Amino acid sequence: MTTLPTSMRAMVLESPNTPLRPLDLPVPEPGPGQILMRVRACGVCRTDLHIVDGELAGPKLPLVIGHEIAGEVARLGPGVTRYQVGQRVGVPWLGYTDGDCPYCLSGQENLCDHPRFTGYTIAGGYAEYTAADQRYCFPLPAGYLFTEAAPLLCAGLIGYRAYRMAGTDVRRVGIYGFGGAAHIIAQIAVFQGREIYAFTRPGDRPAQDFARQLGAVWAGGSDETPPALLDAALIFAPVGALVPAALRVVRKGGTVVCGGIHMSEIPAFPYDWLWEERSIRSVANLTRQDGEELLAIAPQVPVHTQVTVFPLEQANIALDRLRSGQLQGAAVLVP
Repeated sequence: MTTLPTSMRAMVLESPNTPLRPLDLPVPEPGPGQILMRVRACGVCRTDLHIVDGELAGPKLPLVIGHEIAGEVARLGPGVTRYQVGQRVGVPWLGYTDGDCPYCLSGQENLCDHPRFTGYTIAGGYAEYTAADQRYCFPLPAGYLFTEAAPLLCAGLIGYRAYRMAGTDVRRVGIYGFGGAAHIIAQIAVFQGREIYAFTRPGDRPAQDFARQLGAVWAGGSDETPPALLDAALIFAPVGALVPAALRVVRKGGTVVCGGIHMSEIPAFPYDWLWEERSIRSVANLTRQDGEELLAIAPQVPVHTQVTVFPLEQANIALDRLRSGQLQGAAVLVP
């Protein structure tokens, strides 16, 4: 067995609304069916921000957050057969399901009654090592650096699920909030022959230019009206007011998909904006099938993730940059 260190550096959330604290923790020992993973990169997700800012209740404190984890298998727990030491592996948000609740049995494991989530109820990837259930990990596609692959593990996966929920017959797709998820999904949609309409914060010209570089046919502020009615709109920004705004620019029978785990209150709006069989739906978590499909299609496009890399110890700076909207693409921490 390879000799591994007994302690590791980690950024730990001790209570909501406080900065993460750098601590030395014991390296986890993988249990039955688990792999010990050496973290090479961990993406910084808006869900991390919601946990730190106290907007998601019930995190397991103290907590190592982070659920866009890319790294290498460092040790195998008893009974592990899917992976080998040294293999490149990714760990997503969904870390465990019970497998026998009505949702799991009907193919909706993302709605499991007793789930566990990486970086929320299970220790995550803002650390040098982490342990994960082999069943909820993915082999990383070849050709991606760890820093490039990390955002695919949540921004990509949740974005992909939201995109699929928009329907297979859509042509014009609006995206509100052009960050980590949007810049991945825009590339897939363009590859598949769809038109992307990008909505950013009003006046955010750099984000609009970025969207056009990725193939958007139109980019403007969230307060603007696109030149054509949309078949569907995906909302990645956690701003409830964008829901009625999106309803106003989707066609009859169109769909508005809310892709975040948290959103501010949705303001009241006239029923006429919803009428004519428009629909609003949310996306929760992911299924392993989502992961397999996204990681298969990403190299075909190929999806290029734009990342800003921070040392692990600068996790609080990365979170602040995300909070203030100063990132283009995704932030990634490297131990």
